[in-house]
Amino acid sequence: MSVIKPYLQLTRPANIVTAIADILAGMAIAQFTFGASPAYWLVLSTVGLYGGGVVMNDVFDAQLDAIERPERPIPSGRVPIRSAAFMGLSLLILGVVSAALFSVLSGIIALVVALLAILYDRYAKHSAVFGPLTMGFCRGGNLLLGMSAVSSSLSEWGWLAMVPIAYIGAITLISQDEVHGGKRRSLYIAASLYTTVHAIQFLVAVNEGNGAMALLLIVLHALMVGRPLWNAFQNPIGPNIGKAVKAGVLSLIIMNAAWCIAFGNWPVALGVLLLLPLSILLARIFAVT
Repeated sequence: MSVIKPYLQLTRPANIVTAIADILAGMAIAQFTFGASPAYWLVLSTVGLYGGGVVMNDVFDAQLDAIERPERPIPSGRVPIRSAAFMGLSLLILGVVSAALFSVLSGIIALVVALLAILYDRYAKHSAVFGPLTMGFCRGGNLLLGMSAVSSSLSEWGWLAMVPIAYIGAITLISQDEVHGGKRRSLYIAASLYTTVHAIQFLVAVNEGNGAMALLLIVLHALMVGRPLWNAFQNPIGPNIGKAVKAGVLSLIIMNAAWCIAFGNWPVALGVLLLLPLSILLARIFAVT
């Protein structure tokens, strides 16, 4: 286990669970009949795409991490950089191939997400604007990947991918100050984006006739991200920023459960919520950011 653990650390296991929640939410939005076809290919796909993306992020950041975060697996020497690169690229390929085994459309979406992940890892993350936007597109693409389980749903509900784009954009924006402390302007922008996300979710749920029950999860989600964000407002130091980022990532599961309820799929919503304690447990063992 001591040999495997640093490789697992590179993949951010707690975050991968939230990516699986994206797929399930996308399927719920698409009114996919679970069990009707091999949906597990899309779940495997997002495991590969997310895992590969974050591994390659550490590969490209190896020199910077040697200065700022020398305890990480690559700069500490526990994982050779070539091994990490091979692992990251292999996971991305796994993600694309798995999606293609479900459908050609799913494979195309997965390929775009994989390319966006590499673009973010290598170039975009260094930009205060294009970094959050590119990472948001990755997560929006992940929701579309779930929705591709019923391809016809994309024309009607594909615009909902804008919601995770805004949400992840907010998280990525504030995470840029995680090491050295933050600027309140970034936190204000993030709070505005969070509020927009909650408003859109509620309006969609009301339109689908499920507003009242979806509101419970939307409020829960707002509380979960709001408290650490408020603490960061009060004192925008690195550790507080990190807690706000962590809460934003893990609470994606609640946001995805709210999507499931908004579209009337209670069983899947419950299944998604059950992923939360698993993600929290993994977050205690493996770093989220």
